[in-house]
Amino acid sequence: MMADGRFRFLALLLCMILLGARDPILVPEISQHEIQVRQGFTGADLLLFGAILSPEGSRAAQEYDIVVVLEGPVQSIVLREKQKLAGIWINADSLEFRSAPSYFAVASSRPIAKIVDDKTAAIYELGLKWLQLSPIGVIDPKEQKRFSAGLVDLMRGQGLYREEEGSVKISGQVLYQARISLPSSVQTGTYTAETFAIRDGKVVTSAITRVEVSKQGFERFVAVAADRNGWLYGLFAVLVSVAMGWVAGRLFALI
Repeated sequence: MMADGRFRFLALLLCMILLGARDPILVPEISQHEIQVRQGFTGADLLLFGAILSPEGSRAAQEYDIVVVLEGPVQSIVLREKQKLAGIWINADSLEFRSAPSYFAVASSRPIAKIVDDKTAAIYELGLKWLQLSPIGVIDPKEQKRFSAGLVDLMRGQGLYREEEGSVKISGQVLYQARISLPSSVQTGTYTAETFAIRDGKVVTSAITRVEVSKQGFERFVAVAADRNGWLYGLFAVLVSVAMGWVAGRLFALI
């Protein structure tokens, strides 16, 4: 898999050079374009690497900062706030986000605040502080900010949102690499890894690679069955639970 990634990287690099592009050439690649989730899956480590070259295909004359943003499929998330009333924790206010990323990670060569200003960071979503979450309905800006911060903290605690400033290593003003980890709880779907080359606070160029996370084996069978035949899957789950309960009862009766 790693060898295939390097071959695609070199082939794309050669094509870009032959085309004679005017803008700086950013050629990104990733160690795995497909991650299979099977029983016992404990997560995955992705190596994101590439090169930034001059239009002639040689080493860039200027130095660039590199920022890599890895984002998972978006999803609708309802965030509920807990409140203690008479010694009991109950659901209080809630807010639904229409399109929150199921996974979001940023790796950069330096702290984002030293690379771009807040406006540029917000445009390209170069960090959790500038992540654009879309709430459903009309809500007070202060409440939206509070709930957004709560969602980020919650996802960060689960390892699904992360920032790794200074983790991108650049060699000789040409090659760069960064490692980003995916936890075992990641959702399946298409993940986009967008790489930005930045100089003097401006995004000079960007490029995207993709990773497909999919379930395989028995996990895939269960997911497909639940999606295509929900009622049959539910009935089967109930029957299995009843059968296991009956077997457990018989075993305890024999002890």
